[in-house]
Amino acid sequence: MRLVMTEPVERMERPYGRRWWALLVLCLSLLIIVMANTALTVAAPDMTKDLGLSSADLQWVIDGYTVPYAALMLLLGAIGDKYSRRGALVLGLTVFGAGAVFGYFAGSAATVIAARAVMGVGAALIMPATLSLLAATFPRAERAKAITLWTATAGLAIAAGPVVAGALLRGHGWSSTFLINVPIAAVALVAAFVLVPPSRAGGSEGKHNRIDYVGGLLSVIWTGSLVYMIIEGPHFGWGAKAITAAVVAGVGLAAFIAWELRHPRPILDVRRFTARRFAGSNLAVALFFLAVFGAFYYLTQHLQFVLGYDALETGVRMLPLAGAVFVGSALTGVLTPRFGMKWTVTAGMVAGTTALALLARVDAASTYADFVTPLIILGLAIGLALSPCTDAIMGAFPEFELGVGGAVNDTSLELGGSLGIAILGSLLATSYSNHLSDATAGSRLPASARDTAQDSVGAGYAVAQGIGEKAHRLAAQAAHAKDPQQAAQLKQQAAELAVGARQMADAVGSSFSDAVARTSLVGAVVLGIGTVLVAVLLPRREAAAPEVPEVPEVKEERREGGKEPARTPAG
Repeated sequence: MRLVMTEPVERMERPYGRRWWALLVLCLSLLIIVMANTALTVAAPDMTKDLGLSSADLQWVIDGYTVPYAALMLLLGAIGDKYSRRGALVLGLTVFGAGAVFGYFAGSAATVIAARAVMGVGAALIMPATLSLLAATFPRAERAKAITLWTATAGLAIAAGPVVAGALLRGHGWSSTFLINVPIAAVALVAAFVLVPPSRAGGSEGKHNRIDYVGGLLSVIWTGSLVYMIIEGPHFGWGAKAITAAVVAGVGLAAFIAWELRHPRPILDVRRFTARRFAGSNLAVALFFLAVFGAFYYLTQHLQFVLGYDALETGVRMLPLAGAVFVGSALTGVLTPRFGMKWTVTAGMVAGTTALALLARVDAASTYADFVTPLIILGLAIGLALSPCTDAIMGAFPEFELGVGGAVNDTSLELGGSLGIAILGSLLATSYSNHLSDATAGSRLPASARDTAQDSVGAGYAVAQGIGEKAHRLAAQAAHAKDPQQAAQLKQQAAELAVGARQMADAVGSSFSDAVARTSLVGAVVLGIGTVLVAVLLPRREAAAPEVPEVPEVKEERREGGKEPARTPAG
């Protein structure tokens, strides 16, 4: 066995023999990208206490990964197509692993955010490379199945992150959640050289298709500004920073579209979005991850804070979602060829809407049993809908633009996820604060304690715990007081504080449960409206493979090359 392969997959006369082993490497690479975010959700409380993070610091610890990740994918996907897709994967794993090591040794908010940003750059290299290598390595007849397994891996990572992080946090500090990525990245790095064949845009396309760096830079500007605005506005208010980011995003997007329409070899031919199947698939991916990331954001908090599970127990209780993703992925492999992607994607989105609607019934008396059915339905929905959409998006691109295709799919995913956390997270925080303000309006608790409790559910329970601890101290003092009158006063104060602590804890739990219900209802309405739009956009099965508009200059160059390369049909 050769450790480093020299023959690019594009030159092989028959399908690559070890392509399923290569898929394992690609899925392993995808696993750590998704786990990097989901693991952090359960490590955040310990990190906040240890580093003294403010709410703004914690938000940017989470989103410092997202901004470079979303902004750079399109440009780095195109560079991978031009020079080496496997090289992009290897470089991405190296950068990602280095960022994880940096995060392990970080000792301040600034260094943790910087480490997360480095990991985001690595993820922006890895994510489009995994899809482009998958599409280049597998023949069209097997590609849908391979993409289904790729999608199922993402579902597994959503639940695996909290489980692995929770297990580590029982005996180690929050920094261990960074270090778990390093051995996985190292294994994937070595295996990439052994099992993943080289791949890049070959033939006449590789020779003449120069990278549109201006378009790439404009994509970085408008995408990065948009994600920054999504994060900054809802969480920190629509001040100068958020408004400036919104203006830059709008102007940057307009300039990007204008440039791409006129450029002879654009980094992304925006005319593709006139194809209903392509546009509908991207919209479905964005809306689905808006719902999934938003729901995951508040469900993990509810399980940890309101129901009292620790990090590991929370992760274990998210596993039904991961298992359901695998079942849904298996179903879509059977149903999509029979009924067409329009029906499986629509059915998946209807199921996702139903799951969120069921979560709208959550209240203060809800137990974990009330969450199991929505989690299973949501997992089935992910498996049903996302694989056909990803397959359709990748199928819309010729072989020499597979990295760009992967980047488009992943950018839709990341923009949707960012919107989900920002919009639904902001709505959750506002609803919780308003409910708690009403619930504690007539209490005798200090105004400062009520204001602090309204910051977040974690802060609310911390206030209740602090009041309870003060009650215990007063009770202890009363037990040792020699003056009976003083002892009686201390006992009364302790009893009042104990009642206040219970009232605060009950108010926090009920307020957050009400906020989860209201946020879920809004999410269901958004996804429901999106379901109708996607159902209208996606063509019927017999019209599932529209011709994707081509750039004339690229067509001419293909003819000059003397050989028309095999095209992957869009359907």
